[in-house]
Amino acid sequence: MKKSQRIKTIVEIKATQEKSALEVLGAVQRKLQGMQVQVEGLRNYRKEYQDRFDQLGSRGVNIAQLLEFRSFIDKLDKAIIGQEQVLRSIEAEVIAKRKIWEELHHKTQSLQKVCDSALVIEMKQEAKREQQEQDERASRIGRNNSSGMGNA
Repeated sequence: MKKSQRIKTIVEIKATQEKSALEVLGAVQRKLQGMQVQVEGLRNYRKEYQDRFDQLGSRGVNIAQLLEFRSFIDKLDKAIIGQEQVLRSIEAEVIAKRKIWEELHHKTQSLQKVCDSALVIEMKQEAKREQQEQDERASRIGRNNSSGMGNA
């Protein structure tokens, strides 16, 4: 088996690994986008609830309602903090998965260049070999023609 064919097999394996890593990266990025939407939704909901609380407060509200609103806003704040921690964790995961994909991508590209170089060398060697064979045939034909003429 030629060197280029052996390297091509390795390139194909690395390309498959790279594709899998890219699919994993895509899945984690979609997960990140979903979490970003969820966190933004919680923040918006908290803001709307705070606005309602402020409106009620300006009109006057009993202490039980005030405590209930405040308690719910605190729960929303805790939920937002928890979701933001999850969001940061997913962001770190995206960075890690991107790094893995980039490394595999660079390895695949490097191996492809090595494969291409080996193929070029093999093609040059093959062309040189074919040229030598043609030269030898031409030389034999020339010797046969000249020796055939001398005998006549």
